[in-house]
Amino acid sequence: MSPRAHLKVQGTGPWQRGYDRGRQIGPEITWAWRTYAELFETAARGVTLDVPTLALGTVTATRAWAPELVEEMEGVAEGAGVPLWTVAALNARTEILAASGTARANECSTVVHTGARTMGGQSWDWHEELAGAWHVQSVRGSAGDGTLGFTGITEYGILAKIGINEAGVAVLFNILGHVDDGVGGVPVHLVARRVLGSATSFADAVAILTDAPVSASTVMTVVTAERAASVEVSPAGAAVVTPDERGWLVRANHFLDPALAAGELRGRLEPETYDRLRVLRARVEGRPGLDGADDLASLLTVHPDGGAEVCCHAPVGGALGTRWATLATVVAEPAAGRLMVHDGGPCTARPSTWTTLTAPSR
Repeated sequence: MSPRAHLKVQGTGPWQRGYDRGRQIGPEITWAWRTYAELFETAARGVTLDVPTLALGTVTATRAWAPELVEEMEGVAEGAGVPLWTVAALNARTEILAASGTARANECSTVVHTGARTMGGQSWDWHEELAGAWHVQSVRGSAGDGTLGFTGITEYGILAKIGINEAGVAVLFNILGHVDDGVGGVPVHLVARRVLGSATSFADAVAILTDAPVSASTVMTVVTAERAASVEVSPAGAAVVTPDERGWLVRANHFLDPALAAGELRGRLEPETYDRLRVLRARVEGRPGLDGADDLASLLTVHPDGGAEVCCHAPVGGALGTRWATLATVVAEPAAGRLMVHDGGPCTARPSTWTTLTAPSR
């Protein structure tokens, strides 16, 4: 995946790291924002969304929970030469889209196995028009402010998404939907950023996630060398979902916790998420574990003729908001301290197409 940009970020503090990010990718942030602005308008279906006001509301919530993340976004804005609300809107794109109330087809699927070789991975599905908006990143930590180094993939202007940090804590990411979702809390992408930059253990990561005052729903699956769990976060609360008795943890885009599932929105609008979970659970039945990135990609290679669309391909033509594709396939193996990334869907992954990433140390 040599054409895919690998952004290397460093700095002695949050503002400096943000500024370093922004100065390197200012034009790309501007391009990503223009595409998202169009997507927000399309998703709102004629209803005007005051994006600057919504975005700045998430800044207020984030400042109260983790002020260093606001400092980092301020640095990004200064370095890229864009208003703070633009950077905030990119980081809050999940929340702003939730406010539109528009149903979304497909999205990510995750498979994790704990045991002698604990590992997990996922497909990352998003709009085909934003295929050029994601990049690999390596963010160097700082002893000065205690920030851990981490690596992974994210979108231009968004501080973090899927990744692994130098302590061996990996985060996988699936969007959920709850009837109470909206804008006003801490954006879920910034929650992922806090985990990657500060969690030194499985317990740390779970504590950060369950404490986060979010206004939109996501499940972030934490994977370390010995343990894994999905933490479902929503405006209605948080829940921790652990692997089954065989060590398997499979996720799509609906709640598994019974209490949170009472407010399920995503699955009611898009029941295909249940098909993906059913098919993937059937595929891991009887398997002793995972044998590397290619094995996991093979598991995720399921198309509609196989009962569900886990590996997603955009249709030819169609309007923005309707052309979904698996933009990346990611595998985390914390015991080895590595994240493996394939540019595209799992059906196109080959031994030669994986890029291996390790988190930079402080």
